[in-house]
Amino acid sequence: MDNLSEDIVVSDDKRYVCDICQKTFTLESSMITHRDIIHKDHKNYTCGKCEQKFEFRSHLSRHQISEHQGCKDFACDQCKKKFVKKSTLFMHQKLVHKDNKDFTCSKCEKKFENESNLINHKKIFHEVFRDYLCEKCAKRFASKHSLLIHIKGVHDGRKDYACHKYEKTLRTKSNLSKHQKTLKEDCKGFACDKCKKKFVSKRNLERHQKTVHEHRKDFVCDKCEKKFGRKEHLINHQMKVHEGRKDYTCDKCEKTFGFKSTLLRHQKTVHEGRKDYACDDCEKKFGNQGTLIRHKKTVHECRKDYACDKCEKNFGRKEFLLVHQRTVHEGRKDFTCDKCEKKFGQKSQLLSHQKTVHEGRKDYTCDKCKKSFGRKEYLLVHQRTVHEGCKDFTCDKCEEKFGNKSNLLSHQKTVHEGRKDFTCDKCEKKFGQKSNFLAHQTVVHEGRKDFACDKCEKRFGYKKNWLVHQKTVHDGRKDFACDKCEKKFAVKSKLIRHQRIIH
Repeated sequence: MDNLSEDIVVSDDKRYVCDICQKTFTLESSMITHRDIIHKDHKNYTCGKCEQKFEFRSHLSRHQISEHQGCKDFACDQCKKKFVKKSTLFMHQKLVHKDNKDFTCSKCEKKFENESNLINHKKIFHEVFRDYLCEKCAKRFASKHSLLIHIKGVHDGRKDYACHKYEKTLRTKSNLSKHQKTLKEDCKGFACDKCKKKFVSKRNLERHQKTVHEHRKDFVCDKCEKKFGRKEHLINHQMKVHEGRKDYTCDKCEKTFGFKSTLLRHQKTVHEGRKDYACDDCEKKFGNQGTLIRHKKTVHECRKDYACDKCEKNFGRKEFLLVHQRTVHEGRKDFTCDKCEKKFGQKSQLLSHQKTVHEGRKDYTCDKCKKSFGRKEYLLVHQRTVHEGCKDFTCDKCEEKFGNKSNLLSHQKTVHEGRKDFTCDKCEKKFGQKSNFLAHQTVVHEGRKDFACDKCEKRFGYKKNWLVHQKTVHDGRKDFACDKCEKKFAVKSKLIRHQRIIH
């Protein structure tokens, strides 16, 4: 009965479907009777012992077990030895009587024990016998049931079979069984001779060697020309990127995801707050093992395995290399702000710009001085340089120290090299830093004064002038004291002038 159940298709509403004409029945017995009467001519399975024909493979198996089991009906014509199964006879003849003829497929050179198996192989794999065509990827299937499983798993992205031990979901029941068997028996018998990684099947090993070691990417997206090593990755890319499908919604925050695995990881790390993977070097915790491994490799081992072939700059992650090549060497800025039309090389930069510039959000607040920042990295730099006093970057020419590398490079370029790369097209004044150049244009040529004092309503074009005004006029602060006469000043420039003239 187990074999019989394999040929029975059950629909979502628990109705029994005839796999030949797709007619549905409420009772299994009614469907079987219908098949036996209506489709009696569809008998493609023949018993090799008595030539009786059957419509389904399971019926043939049941017949052979009940009628022929234990009977040694197949005798070797060379040594008269008898066998229960015809396949065993052929195997005997091939191994013992080596002069026996092999049945080899002329198209793929695969060998078979007998002619009938060879014919079946040709009919299924090399002849246009697969009558069920997938309209999305043009792949053909021998039965409608196989086609429906393919559509559900590949194009709809459904993975209905879950391994509860490892929280892994799979597309088909057979894949789940194979996965569980692998975990239980640890049967990874196929090892890669280049990296020693092991695989369950030879097919997986060959695919690994082709994509990882040979770097083959045979599947190309016809919309953006991106290449993939596996067809399912191409289909997922087209579905998520070009069709914009995000079929998985978080039931707690309504955020949508393109992949179920990403949704599960989001729920586990964001809503459950789980970070189960801890670094044994710095005790930093991560939500998934892949991020931990990447952290160890790039932070503690200082590995940068991805080198740019144009400028030889190295990166710890492949995605950073691709972004670098796209934005620096190709000059691409594919993300445009719909409010000011400013363009960005990365989507994250666009979102950060919109959040901080147009929405005015500063979500990152220093817990020591309550100063707020629009981006987390700015807060970290502020805490490290202002409150911790870290200035790890020293100029090799004047030994002045800086809190971050960008300030050091800017200092060396403008002070020691005397470079002023930004020229105003209206007054031809030159600037060493782009920020000063932009501020000059808005304040001097556009006449803008965007910084207003909330105490006296006086307005300023430059933020630093506004801060000095508040600190000196309204707060009455004089932070700069002369070390010779102890006279105090509100701004450093007045202290320097005092020392130069008086002392």
